[in-house]
Amino acid sequence: MDEPFGSLDAGTREDLENLLLEVHRSDVTTIVFVTHDIDESVYVGDRVVVLSPGPGSRIVRDLAVDLPGERDQISTRSLPGFVALRTEVGRAVRGAPLGGPG
Repeated sequence: MDEPFGSLDAGTREDLENLLLEVHRSDVTTIVFVTHDIDESVYVGDRVVVLSPGPGSRIVRDLAVDLPGERDQISTRSLPGFVALRTEVGRAVRGAPLGGPG
C-alpha cells in the first residue's frame, strides 16, 4: 500500500489505521505499507524500514516495533517505547547519528 491515507483528514486517517490493524490481526497477512508519516509508520507497523532518498534507495535503518499488538490512538502514542521509536525513525530519516541530536 503506497500512502493510502495521505490525503485524508486526521480523524478518518486514525480510523483507517485502526481498521488496518484489525484486518492484519484477524487475517494474519503481510502488508507492506509505504508512508512518509513517522508516527503512522510506528503506530501501524511491526517493523519500520527507513530508505535513503532518491533513485537507488538503500536501507538506512530496519527497526522492530516492540509495542503491544492491541493499540489505540491515545495510549499507544503516549507509551515511552512509541516515543523512543518515533525519535529513532526521525533521526534515521534526517540522517542524524543514533542517539545524537537530530
